[in-house]
Amino acid sequence: NKTISERMMLQRQVVPGKLSSCKTGPPACSAPIRPARHGFARSVTRLNESALAQPTLFAPQSRFPSSQVCSASDAQGITHNLSNLDKVVILSEALPYLQKFRGKTIVVKYGGAAMKDPTLKAGVITDIVLLSCVGIRCVLVHGGGPEINSWLDKVGIKPEFKNGLRVTDAGTMEIVEMVLGGRVNKSLVSLIQQNGGHAIGLSGKDGGLLKARQMVEKDIGFVGEVTKVDPTILKIAAENNYTPVVATIATDDKGQALNINADTAAGEIAAALQAEKLVLMTDVPGVLRDPKDVSTKFQELNIRQCRTLIQEGVISGGMIPKIECCVRCLAQGIGAAHIIDGRARHSILMELLTNEGVGTMITG
Repeated sequence: NKTISERMMLQRQVVPGKLSSCKTGPPACSAPIRPARHGFARSVTRLNESALAQPTLFAPQSRFPSSQVCSASDAQGITHNLSNLDKVVILSEALPYLQKFRGKTIVVKYGGAAMKDPTLKAGVITDIVLLSCVGIRCVLVHGGGPEINSWLDKVGIKPEFKNGLRVTDAGTMEIVEMVLGGRVNKSLVSLIQQNGGHAIGLSGKDGGLLKARQMVEKDIGFVGEVTKVDPTILKIAAENNYTPVVATIATDDKGQALNINADTAAGEIAAALQAEKLVLMTDVPGVLRDPKDVSTKFQELNIRQCRTLIQEGVISGGMIPKIECCVRCLAQGIGAAHIIDGRARHSILMELLTNEGVGTMITG
């Protein structure tokens, strides 16, 4: 009959005020008990500056471990084993989060494995529809790398990348715009509507949403960086209960279409909307001290800690631009940014509607 907080403290061998020890893993770090990651007072711990030297020790055990990819059959088995009371308790525990985020804007960057696997795609779509149905304003910003590569192959164009950015000549740009703004965008709109939601497909061209300049200094063709965001069309859609689905194509001052990195576009849109949350879906569990060890995931970091980890080389490679995107958003006033594993089923709901989440939350 112990409370949830009491059970969590016993599982972690925690005394009020600090972490004393841990049953497994390296020596425990000293860190005060803090309110839960979304602002509710529960017994969840937080990294302080000294804790950066050690892996995260506070990730509680869950029915849905973030290190595992849950298949459709797994999910059905899990829910089948829950009693009706269990299901009601889960819903009631989500209530304070639903109340907190009702009427707020959450921008989700959708990409990676979650776009390729039909089961994962279905989970993302139902997450978005559920959040919209309870009054949370969602904006879905998407890439489409695998689909673009497939169509480039069909027309005999070999994909080329420099420093993680697609080299986009005139022929490639034509395919990118066709695939992102057409096939991928409209398929996502259709899926949302098939699941009971209301969606509208847009690109950065529509309503002057995204203006950009060509990154000529990087010699990668028609690739741009965002210079201006006009979120008017997104606000109109949200006010009329539509979920905007945004393809990341922008225009420059001369009307030339430019390919925009989806993480960057999502971050700039989140900042322009003063969103409550930015969620970046990736193919990793979050920020890890050891890329080969999921147990070293940082559950929460602040800007200062992120910069320290970049200097130490802990955050490296493709994670650096994602972190920089999050930091820029936070500097412009959004509530928090989250890096989550899109390979975990319903990872959006687990990150936003539970204390522990499944990824790494970054705050100011």
